[in-house]
This record gives sequence, C-alpha cells and structure tokens, in this order.
Amino acid sequence: MREGRKIKNVEPMNAVSAYIMPDRVGASNQFSATLEISETEEFIKRKRSEGLKGLGIMHVVLAAYVRAIATHPGANRFIRGQKMYARNSIDMCLTIKKKMQLDAPETCIKIPAYSDDTIDDVYNNTVRLVEDNKDETGANGMDFTAKFLKFIPGIFLKFIIWLLKLLDYFGLIPKGLVKVSPFHGSMFITNMGSLGINPIYHHLYDFGNLPLFCAIGGKRTEYRLNADGSVKKVRLLDLTVVCDERICDGHYYASAFKTWKKYIENPDVLDNPPTRIVIDQ
Repeated sequence: MREGRKIKNVEPMNAVSAYIMPDRVGASNQFSATLEISETEEFIKRKRSEGLKGLGIMHVVLAAYVRAIATHPGANRFIRGQKMYARNSIDMCLTIKKKMQLDAPETCIKIPAYSDDTIDDVYNNTVRLVEDNKDETGANGMDFTAKFLKFIPGIFLKFIIWLLKLLDYFGLIPKGLVKVSPFHGSMFITNMGSLGINPIYHHLYDFGNLPLFCAIGGKRTEYRLNADGSVKKVRLLDLTVVCDERICDGHYYASAFKTWKKYIENPDVLDNPPTRIVIDQ
C-alpha cells in the first residue's frame, strides 16, 4: 500500500467496527472545543517580528497538529477495504480562494509535513503552496482533474466515479491522482473565521481516506471574573472536529486532542523539533 502499512495487531472491536460501519460518514464523531489563545497571539507577534510576516493562527493549528501526531500517530491512521492502516506521511488538506471575492475560483492544496517539523517548516511549506496556487490563470493537478471530469457526460461520469471508488477500496487509485486528491490525507482544515462565521461541523468523505476534518472560527474576546474580584481579559478560539471513530479508541483520541490543544495554547515548544517521536505499530 503506497499511503500506509497494514496494522496487524488491531484490537478485536476496532477490526469488527469497520464492517459494522463500512462508511466514514456513518462512523463520524463530532466535538467542539474553546481554546484560550492569549499566549498564542503573543507567540504570533514574536514570530512575525522575526520574519514570518504572514504567520497566523492557522499555521499554529497546523504545526500543533503535526506535533501531536508525532506522539499520537494512531490519530493519523485510515481505513481502506475494511482494514486499518498506519499512514506513512502527514498530509494536511486546505481549500484556498485565489482572491477574497465571491466569484473568485477555489482550489485545494495538500501540505506535506514530517513529525520533526517546527512551526517555521510548516509555515514555509504552507506559504509556498498557497503562493504557487493563487494564480487565477493557472491550475494545479486537482483543478485539471476536476475540469476533465466536468466535461464527461453524466451517465459515463457516474460509472467513472463508481470505478474510482472501487479502485480506492483496494488501494489501486493511480499514484498521481492520490498525490493531488484532497480526499486522501491526514486531515482537512478550514478557517471559517476568515469568512466571519462560526466553525461548522464538516462531514467526512466516503471517497478517499481522510479520518479528520477540523474547522476553526474567528478569534474573540471574553472577560472573566477572578477569585479576588478582578476581571481578566482572555482571547478565545472556537474549534470543531469531525473524526472517524474506527481508527482508534476514545481514550487515545482524547489524549491526542488534548495534546493538540496544549500545543495551540502554548506554542513556544513548536520552535524546536520534538524530543520524542512515536512510530505507529
């Protein structure tokens, strides 16, 4: 399998669940969290002053996710053909508008990462891919694929999609298509805050193997009363996640998400590579 290796020592319940819940949408769990980002915003200001001028909360969330996967690789697994696989890479998918206009075209990019990446690595990779794909006259591999499929008559397109799903079930999708596909990867993230709305619970896709979809909202301010009667100003970020429950148990997911949250709220450690990387077995 190009994208991952089959996990042999799967817990019995996890092995059976993929047959009980064969579709990713039917196996989706949802949760939301509110993060305190007062320290995160100070970190972003510091990094911008050091030269990462476009660094934002999105980059911190992505880098924190990569760091969480370094110690919790089970949250980066995927189901294919009712079997569980450990993913060989970390690939984060993102939809971008080529211009912030209603009629501007959209495209998808896939940001590659490694378990030992720092915030600088994630930022540089993201900025490079965004800039490479903002040309309205150009098109990336996914754009070309979508345009090609668009011109196929409906009855034939339905057959082609069925065939692609069949090939995907057995892991036989062409490597070039997997490379550009936003449906194959570690996670998909969307920034609803840039649109001025709260984060939604975005469904997973039954095509491909994405096990997680994350949406972040806009940053907001809240005033909290301390025990001594004083008022504290805090900055908050709302985040929602939809995940495939079949790839690991609830305790493992909870630990991974707590670690992700910890790194978003305390991102200074993202300046350096992790001290420990766990290999999924």
